[in-house]
Amino acid sequence: MAALAVIPARLGSTRLPGKVLADVGGRPLVQWVHERACRAARIARVVIATDADEVEAACRGFGAEVFRSATPHACGTDRVAEVARALGVPDDGLVINLQADEPTLDPALLDALVAVLATAPLASPMTPLRRVADFLDPSVVKVVCDARGDALYFSRAPIPWPRDAALDPAGPWPAGLVAWKHVGVYGYRGDALQRWAAAPRHPLEITESLEQLRALACGDPLRMLPWGVDSLGVDTAEDLARLRRLAGDKIN
Repeated sequence: MAALAVIPARLGSTRLPGKVLADVGGRPLVQWVHERACRAARIARVVIATDADEVEAACRGFGAEVFRSATPHACGTDRVAEVARALGVPDDGLVINLQADEPTLDPALLDALVAVLATAPLASPMTPLRRVADFLDPSVVKVVCDARGDALYFSRAPIPWPRDAALDPAGPWPAGLVAWKHVGVYGYRGDALQRWAAAPRHPLEITESLEQLRALACGDPLRMLPWGVDSLGVDTAEDLARLRRLAGDKIN
């Protein structure tokens, strides 16, 4: 099993505009992500999808294959679906959506997601939460699952909420609480990807600003892959500063 990896690289960003081209150790942020994807054994092809001249020029500068998306999209999955259609990905083809702001993601995780797609139409990773501050942080997306490991719901709110706990962001983790952080990487079978993209935006998706809620509304199971090691996503200037401090051998 081998997959097409698509890296949506939008220049505009609400919290950190232009972050995909931010310099990290002498390379643009998106290049770090591209190199991670190229290391995965089950990724056959890596394409960066963008609608910006600056991003296209930078990516071609380090030798990446670039798909120029001329259509505005509500989310990364919609852009990935456009690429998959243009490249002729069949219904049973496999696609990985790797966000352009995840430069430390383990290539082995991408391989594991491809493997999950043998038994599920959609897949995405999650890592255990261990800090109350992260649990309460709306920028950290939480997920709860059913007994099969399929997602029941995603939220920026802390879920599941321990009813009798008085949580302090600096306090200890509540005994017995099991909570998971969603890592925004997706695996799709070709037909499930196109169903997701063709569906109208769901009210829950709009309310939480979480595209994966549209997938749940479509009825396709989204299989969650537990993964023990978190990655450093770049959402804020503070995240970028931290990444720059780690740049070099420590994140190679």
